[in-house]
Amino acid sequence: MFIELVVFDMAGTTVKDKNYVGIAFHEAMKSFGYEVPVPEINPIMGYEKPLAIKMMLEKHEAEKDKITDLLIGTIHAEFVKRMISFYTTTTEIAALPDVEETFSVLRNAGVKIALNTGFSRDIADVIVSRLGWEDKVDLLVASDEVAHGRPYPEMIQKIMKELNITSAENVAKVGDTEVDVNEGINAGCSYVIAVTTGAFTREQLLPYNPTHIIDNISEILNILAIGQVQKVN
Repeated sequence: MFIELVVFDMAGTTVKDKNYVGIAFHEAMKSFGYEVPVPEINPIMGYEKPLAIKMMLEKHEAEKDKITDLLIGTIHAEFVKRMISFYTTTTEIAALPDVEETFSVLRNAGVKIALNTGFSRDIADVIVSRLGWEDKVDLLVASDEVAHGRPYPEMIQKIMKELNITSAENVAKVGDTEVDVNEGINAGCSYVIAVTTGAFTREQLLPYNPTHIIDNISEILNILAIGQVQKVN
């Protein structure tokens, strides 16, 4: 089977994340009086962030009539502000090991590369710019560019349409969370590859039935029978 497109998640999959996202989410919630433990936040970080905020409010706000679109939007705006400030100024932003080399091997083999994310576009653009990835990927789609983010397949479908990929059988999805896996399954991707470099361990990923679980992004090349990253010692 020939894979024409690989869709990669960002934080925890291709972009190093020492829980920066979970901490920013925690601080945004805390600024509005909601003390949400970071370990409780991490498993939902693959979701579009307004939905993740709503999920946490439904757990931590006893007065359900207070959970309004205005409150969700206000907390999300605070989260976005914190994330943009962090990614604009941090010296720690970096690709995860072997990611850029894997991108290069894929593109040299004629495979298109896309990024999708639970972030809004403004955050994602800052990350791509800081990493200098504008010419390393073919397309970026963020959760606020579709009607429904993960686990719905709409981001992958938008990518396929814009890159003229006609069948999901020729698409692989790679991500580090349960919602990444379900997005790939819902889109009908032939390969739904989970990676342990982010929010979930191998044991936590297994119940969601990805086609493969890997510990380093370069392992997708063997799975897709495309080639190998040449490591420099």
